[in-house]
Amino acid sequence: MELSSVILTTVGSVGFFRLVNAGVGQLPMPESARRNAWKWRNICTSFVHSLITAIWAVLCFFLYPQMAEDLIETFSMFSHALVSFSIGYFMYDFFDMVLNQKLNQSWELLFHHVVVISCFGLSVVSCRYVGFAVVALLVEINSVFLHLRQVMRMSSMAAGTLYRVNSMTNLGTYVVFRINTLAWMTRWLVLNRDKVPLLAYTLGSVGMAIMTAMNIVLFYRLLRSDFLKGSAREAKKDKEKEM
Repeated sequence: MELSSVILTTVGSVGFFRLVNAGVGQLPMPESARRNAWKWRNICTSFVHSLITAIWAVLCFFLYPQMAEDLIETFSMFSHALVSFSIGYFMYDFFDMVLNQKLNQSWELLFHHVVVISCFGLSVVSCRYVGFAVVALLVEINSVFLHLRQVMRMSSMAAGTLYRVNSMTNLGTYVVFRINTLAWMTRWLVLNRDKVPLLAYTLGSVGMAIMTAMNIVLFYRLLRSDFLKGSAREAKKDKEKEM
């Protein structure tokens, strides 16, 4: 795979998401979201990336099942393009946050993006671990519902049944496609230690550790925000009725 094709796909992806962001800005915006128009555009752009990538990642394994048997050497041009495409998105989003947010508000995501770009960059340049990178992108299946949750909250739809259904789906896919997938990837990396060079193993191990910690923290925040607080409020109301 030539480096020029990687650069072309990545740069094209950056341009594509700039256009998506600009297009979102031209669409009608909920009144409640106008207080932070940048965040609204950013989340909607991230939602588009998640939707495209989630479908693309599943198709990679569906159309080329051999890749699941060898995550190191075996891959298709279709899957290689997916990883390059995602690098472009994370590069775009990195600079979008740097230019529009204070560092103390976005450092966690910026750090996440640096780790992802580094790991995916090694994969597409070396043409190794592409299958492993596509497995990592399966987490975007959950990101579809995670970003949809943010969109609904900014649209003042956090009290409806649709939001509740999305919250439950979000937590369910979070466990399956984030926590379980990362656990499986960590196990795979440990079992295949002898097949992975020290640099790639170190980068992968550090990346997995960081992602796991961040995902556990985010899962707790989601659980507390969408379920624990609601349960506490209902318990308080029941107690007041008994008095």
